[in-house]
Amino acid sequence: MVSRLLIIENISKGFNGSTVVADVNLTVPKNGFSVLIGPSGCGKSTLFDLLMGAVPMDAGSIRWDGTGVTDLSHLAAYMQQSDLLLPWLGLADNARLPADIAGKPLNRSQHRVRRLFDRLGLAGFEAHLPSMVSGGMRQRCALARTLMFGRELVLLDEPLSALDAITRCSLQQMLRLLQTDFNKTILMVTHDIEEALLLADELLVLTSRPMRVAARIVLDEPHPRRMAHPRLVALKHRVLTMLQEERTS
Repeated sequence: MVSRLLIIENISKGFNGSTVVADVNLTVPKNGFSVLIGPSGCGKSTLFDLLMGAVPMDAGSIRWDGTGVTDLSHLAAYMQQSDLLLPWLGLADNARLPADIAGKPLNRSQHRVRRLFDRLGLAGFEAHLPSMVSGGMRQRCALARTLMFGRELVLLDEPLSALDAITRCSLQQMLRLLQTDFNKTILMVTHDIEEALLLADELLVLTSRPMRVAARIVLDEPHPRRMAHPRLVALKHRVLTMLQEERTS
């Protein structure tokens, strides 16, 4: 039986009399890779803001490992589209920030950052400023910083959307490492259908505003996947049709 780490029930939010998120329900399995995809502007990032407590919910509830919680601010790590690295700090110092803020011993956090940099292909660039490295390397550093929070759940809000196609392809597999090598549970937002189909254990297709979950698609094809797989080709067409219909409705 799959353990349910996070259960979201009937979350709703409106702004200035307009409903943005309406009765959203979803379950995130422990050590799963769940991906949300929906029309542009449908409210995906707003949902993450609600989950992290940055914006208060109008209605709904969150259950974490069977216990009701107000939000996930102390339970999840959140990696956004922008790397948000501090330009005056080297990559290693940027990655170590969560541990520094938490008052963790310096020698332990430095050792952990070195191990992460070795694993993520950043060894030798510890002292480089963000302006001195590529966008892909900055996102790898942001990924290392996310792991330094030590949280079981990681929220990813289009973390690769600003990268070129080749860099994005290489980093997609690095996101899989969060689940396979670091035993994290992933909830990710993307606009890229192929990216979702290549990475997800389950794909949640969202409606336009007011946002709801329109479909849940389970993906059990083994990794690494190729988009030439007949079922993935069919699913791409199905999801694209759903999103196009939402856009024109």
